[in-house]
Order: sequence, then structure tokens, then C-alpha cells
Amino acid sequence: MTSTAESAAPHGASFSGRVGWGIRPAFVVVDLVRAYTDEDGAFALPGMDAVVNATARLVDVMRRAGFPVVWTDVRFDESMVDAGLFGKKVPGLATFANGAPGHGGDLVLEPEPGDIRITKNYASSFFGTTLASTLHTAGVDTVIVGGVSTSGCVRATATDALNHGFRPQVVREVCGDRNSELQESNLRDLDAKYADVCDIDDAIARIKNISERNF
Repeated sequence: MTSTAESAAPHGASFSGRVGWGIRPAFVVVDLVRAYTDEDGAFALPGMDAVVNATARLVDVMRRAGFPVVWTDVRFDESMVDAGLFGKKVPGLATFANGAPGHGGDLVLEPEPGDIRITKNYASSFFGTTLASTLHTAGVDTVIVGGVSTSGCVRATATDALNHGFRPQVVREVCGDRNSELQESNLRDLDAKYADVCDIDDAIARIKNISERNF
């Protein structure tokens, strides 16, 4: 687990706070699609089998506890007109255009009835979507964030969760990135500024504890 002291260095107490857990969490699984998990995917990442397995484990715990699970993916018009400058900056996003060859935009894990689906165009799962209002309506106060990539869409989603008044909890084992340096540096920075970073066992213990207290 990333320690508070490690995250805060070299600024000491300036970055030592914790947002903590509330009483109703939701798990937002960010863009866990085949473009990242398949070896020939446009954005293939290393070590994704472990991330997928850990995500499935955490999803199962959330469902058993009766808490919301949210799946996000990226989708663009065939013309990519709705990709804006993001599409110009990252040409590989064309793999998510309607009609694009392959299955890059397909979710790796299967949503179940009652899960929430959010389709987005940009990095944050909140930007230009109904995610914030959907979670607020469901009484959610804590947003567990996982998916890909840690330095991109996970980071943007965790930051916007804080901006929207949720308590962001980033679970390290359910996040993936292009290399360990990017992964660890972004987890440290998130933990210092925008979210709490925790291990999956700690997250599961807290989810179960909240569920027992609620019911």
C-alpha cells in the first residue's frame, strides 16, 4: 500500500490528508476493454490478466454487498467528429469508432442486470456523462476507481470524483498502466492529492464492514 508519508514527500503534512470511506460506495471500472487487455490491442498493457482477475474479485464483492458497479467504455461516431482534439492527439482512439475493425471497445468482463453502463468520449468518466447525477441519485458517497490506464482515464476519473463531492478510493491491484514506473508514480501522486490509494484486501474488508453496518 502507498503510505501517506511516502505520498506526501517532500512536502510533509501539506499532502497528508485522507478522504476516507463513507457509507455507500460504488465501483467504477474504467475502460476495461480488449484494446488494453488483448496482446494485439491498440493500447495493449502488460500484466492485465492480474488486473482483470482482481477486478472480477472486487466486482463480486460489491454485487454481494448490494453496492453499485459501473462500467465505462469509450465510443465515437464513425467519422470521429465527436473525438475533437483528443482524437487528433491520440490517433489510436479510432479503434473505438463505430464500425472500426476488431473488438477493441468490447468489455472484458460481462456486466450483469442492475449494473450501470456509461459511454464516454474523454478521459474522465464524469466529463460529458450522467455519471455524477446517477451516483448522487443512488445515494453514493464513495467512488472506488479501477481500470485503465492509471495515468490517464483512472486518474482523470478519480480527480473528477473528488471534484463532484465523492470520496475517491483507488485500488492499486485493479489498475493498469504501460509500465511500473508510470503506475507507481501516478498512484503516489493520486494518493497525495486527489484520492486515497489502498490495497484490494483493505478495500474488500471495508466494503464488507460497511455492508454489515448498513444491514
